[in-house]
Amino acid sequence: MLNSAVKKEVIDTFLDLSSRTWARFDPELGYILSDSLPHDGIDGCWTISTAREDGARTSHMYPQLACRINTYGNSFTQCHQVSDGETWQEYLAAHLGEPIRNFGMGGYGVYQSYRRMIRTERSKLAARYVLLYIWGDDHLRSALRCRHALIYPSWDHRGGLAFHNNFWAHIEIDLASGGFVEKENLLPTEESLYRMCDPDFMLEALRDDLMLQLCLLSHGDPASIDFKPLNALAEWLGTPGFDGGRSTVAERAAERIKNAYGFAATKHIIDKAARFCQGAKKRLLVLLQCHDATRQVLRGEARYDQEIVEYFKEKGLRYFDMNIAHGEDYRSFNLSVDDYMKRYFIGHYSPRGNHLFAYALKDSLVDLLDPKPLTYHDDGTRAVDFDRFLSR
Repeated sequence: MLNSAVKKEVIDTFLDLSSRTWARFDPELGYILSDSLPHDGIDGCWTISTAREDGARTSHMYPQLACRINTYGNSFTQCHQVSDGETWQEYLAAHLGEPIRNFGMGGYGVYQSYRRMIRTERSKLAARYVLLYIWGDDHLRSALRCRHALIYPSWDHRGGLAFHNNFWAHIEIDLASGGFVEKENLLPTEESLYRMCDPDFMLEALRDDLMLQLCLLSHGDPASIDFKPLNALAEWLGTPGFDGGRSTVAERAAERIKNAYGFAATKHIIDKAARFCQGAKKRLLVLLQCHDATRQVLRGEARYDQEIVEYFKEKGLRYFDMNIAHGEDYRSFNLSVDDYMKRYFIGHYSPRGNHLFAYALKDSLVDLLDPKPLTYHDDGTRAVDFDRFLSR
């Protein structure tokens, strides 16, 4: 944690609006999308990524029309590694004949996406239909105080141009009560962000971050860990704790408790999101996708996140499971799992992957919408006013 301190010049670059950084500072969520030209696209190309003033990714399909669909989530919602017109939202918007806003942001967890949703849906940008995308380790990110402290050894922040995952609003379990507590951003101003340059501050701010400790332990990190609070956490979660030591057994225990913590947080957050949408007379659709779960589905194995799937079924919540859609698509090929994944992923989805996602999601989205999109209206004789679709 001491080593996770950030150089001052990195923060300087991150806060400099003229630097064209990938992300820019936000007092609540830590950061939102900015304008940038990452060198991370298909075939080694650069990708054009632009954002509106509010941090939403720029929409090009029918922006002049009223929008009734907002999307939230992490980089798979933002559609990192493709250009603006190659997102699944833009593919769907073109097909449905109406705009779809993209409030996704790389690195967010379920809680940060939920907070972005609450903030936006209480503003003039509110929409009738809300899509909340949950990917992979989003469950874990919800309970991290500062994900930078976890990823800094492997992440190239390019001197500040790609810096992100600073402190943000998050959720933690209260070991006294066993309940979840919402926490605000510990560094909510640009000036305070420079405290991340102080190793002593980073240590004090993160030493009792339980999710960070579990993530480090599950990868065999030898750092000194106090197992007592982790065992208290495990007891609240109803899962076995640690029996001491930093062996393979401890790593497996950390992985189990980490997932239990993340899944419990996700259930709590989705409950809150569903109540909010119901109270605001909005319709919520949750989207599920994850590399690990997809590979498990393709191999016919039990998926690690089955607990979340069962939760949605039990609660009667609307959800779309892209992992299952990948399983159905996979049966159309005679490929290894690795070769199949290369068709659609370059880390994140390639343009082809976003296209597959869009058309796999299409029926679930059309079923959600009332009235139906123009391209799916029931009256075959309906006249169309093309003027609203024309930019001239």
